[in-house]
Amino acid sequence: MIEEMKRKAGEKAAEYVKDGMVVGLGTGSTVKYTILKLGERVKEGLDIIGIPTSRNTEELAKSLGIPLGDINEYQSIDLTIDGADEVDPHFNLIKGGGGALLREKIIAHASKYEVIVVDERKIKDFLGKFPLPVEVTPFGYLRTMKVLESLGCRASLRKKNDGIFVTDNGNYIVDCHFGKIEEPEKLERKIDEIPGVVEVGLFINLANEIIVGKKEGIEIRKKN
Repeated sequence: MIEEMKRKAGEKAAEYVKDGMVVGLGTGSTVKYTILKLGERVKEGLDIIGIPTSRNTEELAKSLGIPLGDINEYQSIDLTIDGADEVDPHFNLIKGGGGALLREKIIAHASKYEVIVVDERKIKDFLGKFPLPVEVTPFGYLRTMKVLESLGCRASLRKKNDGIFVTDNGNYIVDCHFGKIEEPEKLERKIDEIPGVVEVGLFINLANEIIVGKKEGIEIRKKN
């Protein structure tokens, strides 16, 4: 049932893509369905350039024959379709569960319009139940974690296969357990000011539309 909700949302977003667009291709288990559908449409003649937000997305898009470009070549993106770990009523997001938050934010910032695809479990009254990912430099990471904890969270270094998880950019991810995040915009600024922090997984004022996959269909929410 969860996969079906993800598929509904992901495939609906693929309908937004038109000929000639430069499209940001997000990362995650829901936007995967968008990319699969775009691969089908490219085979049918859809003419687009995809800008991937991670190596995993790049590999998937290449395997489907989707033409790809680089953010340095295409600095203005018509439409980005991406996922999220949490969405609040104000369209604020937590992202970074897949570790791609830095590239995702760069591409979101370069986008004229961003559509977020999620299943209904990701819709929350407030952010923070999902640990907030923060990408940090390996140099001084233990000190950076202590400073993060001074903001009121429990910080844990993300691990993978008995080692430290390393991002596509060669950095680490610290997952910050805040509980309820009362003022996400203010918290984003505070975390961004910490030396050693590369990027924080709070996405504020970047999403324009949310497509929610539900048991009974889909719901589309547009920002006023």
